[in-house]
Amino acid sequence: MKVGFLGLGAMGGAMAKNVLAAGHELHVWNRTTEKAKALVESGATLATSPKELASCEVLIAMFADDAAFRASVFDSGLFDALAPSATFANMATISVALARETAGRFSGRGLPYVAAPVLGRPDVAAAGKLNILAAGDAGAIARVQPLFEAMGQKTWPLGDDPASANVAKIACNFMIVSAIETMSEAFALARGNGLEPHAVYDIVTNTMLASPLYKNYGAQMLEERFDAGFKLKLGLKDVRLALEAGDAASTPLPFASALRDVMIESVAAGDGDLDWTAISKVTTRRASAR
Repeated sequence: MKVGFLGLGAMGGAMAKNVLAAGHELHVWNRTTEKAKALVESGATLATSPKELASCEVLIAMFADDAAFRASVFDSGLFDALAPSATFANMATISVALARETAGRFSGRGLPYVAAPVLGRPDVAAAGKLNILAAGDAGAIARVQPLFEAMGQKTWPLGDDPASANVAKIACNFMIVSAIETMSEAFALARGNGLEPHAVYDIVTNTMLASPLYKNYGAQMLEERFDAGFKLKLGLKDVRLALEAGDAASTPLPFASALRDVMIESVAAGDGDLDWTAISKVTTRRASAR
């Protein structure tokens, strides 16, 4: 299959590598060409502009935010140049508003469009173990499923409305960062009252919260391993997307508002490029200031 891949950051680069390893003809584009070097050395073809990928059978986009997606797909002329037979899979986390706009624009041209954001960090992407949340035309999803199988361990079908996949991804990320903040405060509560927080961690991760999320993120916070896996500033973006979607649907999200403020404080302290577990440093700083 001739595949065009746009966006080769920590996630996109790992995903594209697995597509190439699966034997597909891979054409890539990234705003910073240096990030494409390893893929080109492995056999991928480098495009000098997004528009050069218009003739590919399937195009995959993996960008950090709405602005990068809009600039690379719409403003670049790629969308207007797409072949009628091309299937487009957007695997980025974008706003629900842009998801709906994008689906409408593709539908208006009769072009197959799939929204397929992913759950997983760069190491999970590299291992080809992502969970892929897919929504859109069933035929289009079936067409790109071989690529999803190269990148992930499971595809979760969410119906024919592409925006549903983006809603699900935003909701999932909101739940993850909520758990991180909850653990952060629970550990601070224990520490402030003379109890070693590892004791709380051991109890909950071996009883009612025995899940990889609590085990992995809890250990990261206790060991203060904040090297970037999923950057805090991107987590803040996703919490803002949740609030934006909630506002549009008249759905109050009071905890999301509190999380946004904690994350803004963390970014202001210079932690934006650290892993999003670094929001625990806010609780630690506040407790130390008593």
